[in-house]
Amino acid sequence: MPRAKNAVASRARRKKVLSQTRGNFGARKNVWTVAKNTYEKGLTYAYRDRKKKKSEFRALWIQRINAAVRMEGLSYSKFMGLVHKAEVNMNRKVLADLAMNQPEAFKAIVAKVKELA
Repeated sequence: MPRAKNAVASRARRKKVLSQTRGNFGARKNVWTVAKNTYEKGLTYAYRDRKKKKSEFRALWIQRINAAVRMEGLSYSKFMGLVHKAEVNMNRKVLADLAMNQPEAFKAIVAKVKELA
């Protein structure tokens, strides 16, 4: 087996991974083989969760809209059906933001949607 060459690049590569695993518990931060596994698993989680983040935010917006709409005597599904029927061109993100930060404006939208139904 040929001997390892270019120690500078090998050390730099290992150092980069070990710096990324700083703050991990036990051997995960300073033992090369363990740290490398931790680092790769972390990248996998990061990739997966960048995708998952979008559905988690959508779920949060739905919960916020549902909570606000129930105070007005509607359910989320009925409200969204009426929104589409009334052709109010606002997505869930905007509706949730209005419900949280400008409740009066949200109430106006609910009232408009109710009257058109």
